[in-house]
Amino acid sequence: MSDLDDNDMEIISKSDMNREVSPQLDEQLITDIIKKDAYGKNTDLTLRPDKDGLTLAGNSQSLRGDFTRMRSRINPGNLNRELLIKASKIKGKAEGLTAVDATAGLGEDAFLLAAAGFSVRLYERDPVIAALLRDALSRAAALPDLAAIVGRMELFETDSLTALPQLAFRPDVVLLDPMFPARQKSALIKKKFQLLQQLEQPCTDEDALLHAAIASAPYKIVIKRPLKGAWLADRKPDYSLKGKTIRYDCIVLTNSGREGGLVECTKQTQRMAER
Repeated sequence: MSDLDDNDMEIISKSDMNREVSPQLDEQLITDIIKKDAYGKNTDLTLRPDKDGLTLAGNSQSLRGDFTRMRSRINPGNLNRELLIKASKIKGKAEGLTAVDATAGLGEDAFLLAAAGFSVRLYERDPVIAALLRDALSRAAALPDLAAIVGRMELFETDSLTALPQLAFRPDVVLLDPMFPARQKSALIKKKFQLLQQLEQPCTDEDALLHAAIASAPYKIVIKRPLKGAWLADRKPDYSLKGKTIRYDCIVLTNSGREGGLVECTKQTQRMAER
């Protein structure tokens, strides 16, 4: 086993699964995930398939991707009141909308966008989180009332930092939801996400993430932040929509802005990714 630091993860399976194939985790395997937490202490997590789906467990907690519990939120009356949907609307365009969720996690925000009619491309770089998300998508696809929604969601198990500047299309919306900073009060963080934070740390290069989003030339960038949190990469948004604990900062790129500076922004993003 290689030495681990605070930001590294090693996946070890009972069939000696190779690290290189970890994005396609075999759900029939019992996989041990060993990761050091922010304090340098080894934390044991297990990824196990059962009759209800793929489950991540550890520290007396468990986590499973599940879109069925979001049914009430996607009722037409409720969906239109979601801050994310309000923030993602494009003036003068109601159909054929496309979105990229650059930090997909368990895909709940992307699911709301898909329910609102967006075709959504999801990026998740962590192989374990991606496995949980893919499992949730697969189970939802078998349900008649959710199949059409998840059918508009496509998961890519890679880092959006390098993928965004290389998109072959211009998305209407890019959603950025970098994990809330570690200094965020624990009371504001749902317990289930404490497990995710042992796999992925909060974003440490906000400039690179924002530049990558700009380089994809969207009409709008929507950034999910803590209600009183700082602007991402110190970039002042054009406007914000606020809820009780979170807000959505919106950066609108004009047609000229989408084209002007795109090449230079792409070069900056590539330089940052090579650091």
